[in-house]
Amino acid sequence: MATQRRVVIGMDPHKRSVTVEVMEADETIVGHGRFGTDVAGFAQLVGFAAQWPQRVWAVEGCEGIGRHVAQRLIAAGEQVVDVPAKLSARMRMFATGQGRKTDDTDAHSIALVGVRIAGLQAVVADDQLEMLRLLVDRRRRIGQEHVTKICQLHQLLLELVAGGAKKDLSAAQARKILAGIRPKDDVGKLRKRVALELVVDLERIYQRKKQANKELVTLLKTTGTGLLDLHGIGPTGAARLLVEVGDITRFPNRGHFASWTGTAPIDVSSGDKQHHRLSRGGNRQINMVLHMMAVVQLRNPTEGRAYYDRKVADGKSPNEAMRCLKRRLSDIVYRALLDDYVTAKATGPGGHRGATLKSSAAGSHPHTSTSDKSLPGPITTKPTTDLPKAS
Repeated sequence: MATQRRVVIGMDPHKRSVTVEVMEADETIVGHGRFGTDVAGFAQLVGFAAQWPQRVWAVEGCEGIGRHVAQRLIAAGEQVVDVPAKLSARMRMFATGQGRKTDDTDAHSIALVGVRIAGLQAVVADDQLEMLRLLVDRRRRIGQEHVTKICQLHQLLLELVAGGAKKDLSAAQARKILAGIRPKDDVGKLRKRVALELVVDLERIYQRKKQANKELVTLLKTTGTGLLDLHGIGPTGAARLLVEVGDITRFPNRGHFASWTGTAPIDVSSGDKQHHRLSRGGNRQINMVLHMMAVVQLRNPTEGRAYYDRKVADGKSPNEAMRCLKRRLSDIVYRALLDDYVTAKATGPGGHRGATLKSSAAGSHPHTSTSDKSLPGPITTKPTTDLPKAS
């Protein structure tokens, strides 16, 4: 029976509606529809999909706009895989329609990715991981709010005090500066009052930041992760790594992990000239975590500092040496996440499915092997997600 054949349901999600296309393994389209995301619409969507018992949902952007519907599908017991937007965009460009972007063509390209590409990341329900995500996102927003307020305060102080205030300004220091200012005109008095209000806002933000850090550290300790033992990674960076990486076993080796973090240099060699350039791709949030880790290590007498100095002494420019250091730190983080998986036996946020436990990462110090390696080759290991392939 046709209803017993395994299908992929490609979904183009939006806030209030989703467009789906049902595709068999031979890329035959057997269903299509548009549904709302409210209670009634979601019930209609699940009822529509029930006619294909053997089904896999391929949802675009399960870490973004597709998160809300993907989590509801998981709660309903459905199998969901995440389709990166870049993959669906590439598929759309090579499909008919000259790359035109509509909800229907998006759903079609997403379904094609689900059918053709093996090894897509499965979406799993993990309460601990979700709590970490909520806390680290909250901490990031508080930090952004702090930067906004401190910039506004600096602007006002520059107009109140000749030369302004120092760069690293605390709320207490700003309050002390304002206490010594006695404006005589109405504009100056209003400017001082607004500045004092910003100081009060900053004091509240400091308290919120302190509480957010405390909650984050408490939750991180329950995961048993060893990331906090790495020099240069704090609670926010460790939480961001756990949240973004999820299942570390989905990366076959350190090279693929470095490609995902954007720390693997891109080979642009031509003829006899060997040259690599900086990768602008990868997960930029994780790349920033590794960048801050490198900056902290360079400011202290660490193995990272020694490794950087050796690279500069070998003739590399400071930027090239920093690139090498970030690649090496990516290897170290990869090893730490693998160690978490091995020691915790999948009890933490990272690693829930079987894979090889043999690490191909460097040792715990940056000088153990070379980091001048470009993007990795094709994956040769068995993918963790079993999806139907086109015949």
